[in-house]
Amino acid sequence: MDHNKHFHSFTQGIHHIFTHGVITLLAVGVAFSLPVVAKYILFYWWPRVEGNSHLLMLTEISFATVLVLLFNISKIAWDGRRSIHMNRIASLVYAREGRGWVSRWKERGMRKKIANSRDVYIMSISGYDTFSSKNSALQKTLGLAYEIRVLLADPYGKGIASRAQALDDPEAMLQSYRQETEASVTYLRKLAVAGKKVRLKFYEDPPFWKLVVTGEYVWVQYCHDGHEIKLQPEYVFGLQHENPQRGFFEPFYKHFLDQWKDPRHSEFNFDTSELVYRNEDGNEIQRMAFSPQPEEAVLPELIWTGPEPV
Repeated sequence: MDHNKHFHSFTQGIHHIFTHGVITLLAVGVAFSLPVVAKYILFYWWPRVEGNSHLLMLTEISFATVLVLLFNISKIAWDGRRSIHMNRIASLVYAREGRGWVSRWKERGMRKKIANSRDVYIMSISGYDTFSSKNSALQKTLGLAYEIRVLLADPYGKGIASRAQALDDPEAMLQSYRQETEASVTYLRKLAVAGKKVRLKFYEDPPFWKLVVTGEYVWVQYCHDGHEIKLQPEYVFGLQHENPQRGFFEPFYKHFLDQWKDPRHSEFNFDTSELVYRNEDGNEIQRMAFSPQPEEAVLPELIWTGPEPV
């Protein structure tokens, strides 16, 4: 992790040096070309325009067009600089809405940054889209991570039932949530068997945030009532080492930790397929069976890309 930080700082320094060099060369070129341009306009172009009304009008229109373009470019540059400053304050490093080719190209860059994360913390609804090999950027990250903590909505709780009621065909959506959760549990069990330190908990409240913490980045989606989570915009906030309190990385990271420590949330036991409840001191107080009923419609199994179980 430290090696990656130093390498990133080195490449960023090279990028700044190259950018300043290009800007300096452009400034020198413009400065040396001004006398030539002024001489051309005063002694060659203006005598021709002065006696030709059509050419004069064309010159005025062209000059006005150039000014409009320059002012618009200046405004765009100013707005862009202001947006960059605000994004830096909020520690927003990536955002996407939809799955266009531009967002996929940018997402590949984010995948490289999170590929070697040692710890991955996930708070989701069913977790199916998060672990799905077709839609998820986390397959490689989960395969390399050591500790994985997952918080999913209890598929038999009141919170998930309330969310299903806000969607089309509530009964079908509720059954789908239960099937997706079972597929996620099966996938996480394979990770645990492969030697990963995997812990899974379930929460009862209606889903509010979807969070994926990968090292120094947190991926955020808001769980709108009546809308599928996979269709919502996604935001990525990064930890600012020089000022960790600035930005939204720390609040979302702390939110996950607070939810994880909440004694109301039961923990899944992969050996017995039971839900374990503990008090505030961490002592076990109750166990309940967690055995989703088999459904007629079966979702495709999540493709396993991690190491072979030992």
